Amino acid sequence: MAYKFQPQFMTNEELWQAVLAQIQFHLSKANFSTWFRNTKIVSKKNNEITVSVPNAFSKEWLEKKYNNLILKVLRTIDKKIRRINYIVKTKEPELKVKTKTKLSKEEEKIKTSQLKLENFKINQKTNLNPKYTFDNFIVGGFNELARAAAWAISENPGMVYNPLFIYGGVGLGKTHLLEATGNRILKRNQKANIQYIPSDRFISSIVQSIQNHTIEDFKGKLRKLDVLIVDDIQFFSGKEKTQEVFFHIFNELYEKNKQIILSSDKPPKAIPALEERLRSRFEGGMIADIGLPDIETRIAILKSKCGENNINLPQEVLEYIATNIQKNIRELEGALNRIITFERINNITPDLKTTKKLLRNLIASPSRITSWKKILQTVSDFYNLKSNTLLEKSRRKEIVKARQIAMYLAREELKESYPSIGRKFAQKDHTTVMYACKKISQQLDVDDNLVTELNLIKQRIYNILI
Repeated sequence: MAYKFQPQFMTNEELWQAVLAQIQFHLSKANFSTWFRNTKIVSKKNNEITVSVPNAFSKEWLEKKYNNLILKVLRTIDKKIRRINYIVKTKEPELKVKTKTKLSKEEEKIKTSQLKLENFKINQKTNLNPKYTFDNFIVGGFNELARAAAWAISENPGMVYNPLFIYGGVGLGKTHLLEATGNRILKRNQKANIQYIPSDRFISSIVQSIQNHTIEDFKGKLRKLDVLIVDDIQFFSGKEKTQEVFFHIFNELYEKNKQIILSSDKPPKAIPALEERLRSRFEGGMIADIGLPDIETRIAILKSKCGENNINLPQEVLEYIATNIQKNIRELEGALNRIITFERINNITPDLKTTKKLLRNLIASPSRITSWKKILQTVSDFYNLKSNTLLEKSRRKEIVKARQIAMYLAREELKESYPSIGRKFAQKDHTTVMYACKKISQQLDVDDNLVTELNLIKQRIYNILI
């Protein structure tokens, strides 16, 4: 016989836990964790429920997105409930009384910069930045899978999704998610031995260790880790000694069920000059991509950042920023920081007209204009090749592929004729160019990895990403 709730005997906490127990079956784990953490019922009277939430952004999201679902679940427990109110419960009321004394612009600038510096207190032992948390990581369809996998790892490191390989374009939140995972693991287990290492620092450490004849000491330190996080691992491409050292460290940690988390701007298959044994290990765990955020998520990110900075901007200002900066969360936050700085220095909330002036150098109509030189250089950089290499007569597999993609882009983006493209590639016959373009076009219909690679290359060509 199914258990029947008796709301008249339930405390507010018991009632809310019963509601949450049912709601989690209607949402992804990522969304449930993001929007319902730190919420609770604070009062129940006159057939109305009042729910406290941690910030104004959560309040708006629950009211607009999940109110009907919450009310429906509540009424399965207590049919008398007719309405839900949401209130923001701040951490501590400020006792300071604002005075009319105005700081000079110079003093305000110093104060603003000091506030920003507080966000960058790096943990010297782990190299993690505590400002990166799951609480301030906005979840959308573009990053939901990656976030859910990272959260699962933070719950049980080394036991699920090992290794976790997250890939996506620049400025889309990979570093935030990696460090948030490390920070939560550390919060749950203060004794956990965690190390976050950007790839360039990893490479330079190996070079320095070789020069100082201390490579075994370097490897020994990493072997003792419980969690190894390496950011931007695509820069291992072509670094044979780095790949060799990392391969052995990877194996030892993996065999001990120690967690490995990696990020890249492209999937493992698309990383050029990567040893096959490493590629296969990267692909042996969980691979999750972070795509481009939709406008709803971009506005959500802006509102969340406004909440963190205690600033309330008009909706039209937020929509203007989100509409004009579409591909990069880092750029989105940069634009908002410019607005926040203006507001703090001038003590004026900027309207839409002021916002347009402040961001005129940051927001420009994206001109879909490129050049042959830009395409050649971008494709070469993407595959870690010298640009002149594509113009030579080499038949190496990786060079042939890159050359064919460059030909395809010259045809599609510049609308150049086949003979014209052929002349640029060491006087190749136009039939060679036709074959290359046809081959790439056909592969795009069946090869998802190639589609991803081509999109990333185009984003770089048009400077969509920083």
